[in-house]
Amino acid sequence: MPPTPHRRATDATAAAASPTEKLTTYRRKRNFTRTAEPAGSGSDEPAGSASGEAASAEPDEHAVAGDGPRRFVVQRHRATRLHYDLRFEIGGVLVSWAVPKGPTLNPDVRHAAFHVEDHPIEYIDFEGVIPAGEYGGGDVIVWDAGTWEPHNAGPDVAAAVAEGELHAELHGEKLRGRFVLVRTGQDAAGKETWLLLHKHDDFAVGGWDPEDHPRSVLSGRTNDEVKAAPDRLWRSDLPAAQASIALRAEPAEATQPADGAQLSDRAQPSDVTQPGGGPSEDELAGLDALPASGVWHIFGRELKVTNLDKVLFPGREDEAPVTKRDFLRYTAQIAPVALPYLADRPLNMNRYPNGAGTKGFWHKELPTHAPNWLPQWENPDADPGESLTYLVVNEPAALVWAANFGALEWHAWTSRTDQPRQPTYALIDIDPGDSTSWEDILVLARLHRTAFEHLRVLALPKVTGQRGIQVWVPIERGPSFDETRQWVEQLSRTVGAVVPELLSWKWEVRARGGKARLDYTQNAINKTLVAPYSARPRPGAPVSMPIGWEELDDPSLRPDGFALRTVPRRLAEKGDLFRPLLDAHQTLPPLG
Repeated sequence: MPPTPHRRATDATAAAASPTEKLTTYRRKRNFTRTAEPAGSGSDEPAGSASGEAASAEPDEHAVAGDGPRRFVVQRHRATRLHYDLRFEIGGVLVSWAVPKGPTLNPDVRHAAFHVEDHPIEYIDFEGVIPAGEYGGGDVIVWDAGTWEPHNAGPDVAAAVAEGELHAELHGEKLRGRFVLVRTGQDAAGKETWLLLHKHDDFAVGGWDPEDHPRSVLSGRTNDEVKAAPDRLWRSDLPAAQASIALRAEPAEATQPADGAQLSDRAQPSDVTQPGGGPSEDELAGLDALPASGVWHIFGRELKVTNLDKVLFPGREDEAPVTKRDFLRYTAQIAPVALPYLADRPLNMNRYPNGAGTKGFWHKELPTHAPNWLPQWENPDADPGESLTYLVVNEPAALVWAANFGALEWHAWTSRTDQPRQPTYALIDIDPGDSTSWEDILVLARLHRTAFEHLRVLALPKVTGQRGIQVWVPIERGPSFDETRQWVEQLSRTVGAVVPELLSWKWEVRARGGKARLDYTQNAINKTLVAPYSARPRPGAPVSMPIGWEELDDPSLRPDGFALRTVPRRLAEKGDLFRPLLDAHQTLPPLG
């Protein structure tokens, strides 16, 4: 058990520098408009400063020299290379070492450690994904955490670190007993090299390997699981107490009426507990309480919303129309689920400011009046007259902003902003013609299912919300768009050869004779297909919904059968069927 909390001695040497000063190196290495890591509550920079660091509250008094035991954390971090980050709370910051092989309870081994820059106290529960291309880009879990006591430092722990030897008694969930860090010199890059060892004490375990204990003590998840679906977003521009924003919640079953009857197809989004977290009940109530316009506090942002009672989607059959208030509610509920398919990708917005019954238009350039907090990307390859600055949905509130801006459809690039010419998906678009029946579309989709089974390639389908079916194939970055397009074309022509009477390869719609087309040309930079869970500008607000391959044999399946009001219920029942795409590491095989 952890020891009784004690009055912490002041770190006399550490007091010579404030936590803000100690975090200078940490902040210099990071762009907090791109990474979800905490900037630290001691930041001196104003919000929106050129450095990207955020305004903040005063440093936590407990973190500097308050009552209570010292804390430590070990984070398992998959960046360029896997390593473990060992961090001790000292003098208002987390004094940190990178340990490539990780800490161990085995007293017979000594593991190399590298003294790295101090991290902010708020980092102690950081678990999530640092964007690719940023410093330390990769996934992070809280592998162990607890309290610790110094044993060789007297009143000045920082001085012990400066002198090159720290003895620490750890009281963690995985790590227990006496650990020793000893400085041995410097490496070629100038980093201090240390050794980390465990003493022969009652907690020592011979042969103990940290890789045998891969799960987070915070969430119970592995690095792979956190990478696929981060639980939290760190808002660097908020005070530490407000900065950690939930992105997901535990899955919940759909609420059933008391008599056990099934929910009707007209269940409202609020009638179903949404998997994937989302807004709190208070946030949804805040939206409901607003008049036609006002300020909505959502995901920690203040968002000015307008025309909430405007009809955006006409009703169909006996359903009520969908208002802008309904659409914003849906967007907030679905944003944490859709976020992994949008994050780090430029967003093309199909806007219908006056609703789905009017003519829409593509809007790619982020307007100059957009809030400063919106994540954005400037395309370095944009030609004169082309869109330069794109919205990037790296947090749920950004998608809500887009919905309020009139973007009824969301189309993210298939490449990421750090390597815009390297696609991460290959796309198959089964595009129906005027004479194409739904059964014809299903025949083509089933042929693709057979082809992918034969190739042993992970690919998942979704209905478009209009008339067709699309198939998404996750790929490791490497092939160019030209190479990906050629692969998809070869696959599509092989599939199409089985049923040539259903297809036309003509580019012009009028030249196709009403037949379907397998449109491989969408595999190009800045060419997009509608994102999973995006609404479509049609009566009833149908949604582009991931489906299971087996659902192609369900006679009730329809391409526009999933609507805004029923999607949360389906997610509660089936979960996110596209989730396996996020953890796939595959290359496209040769096609004979």
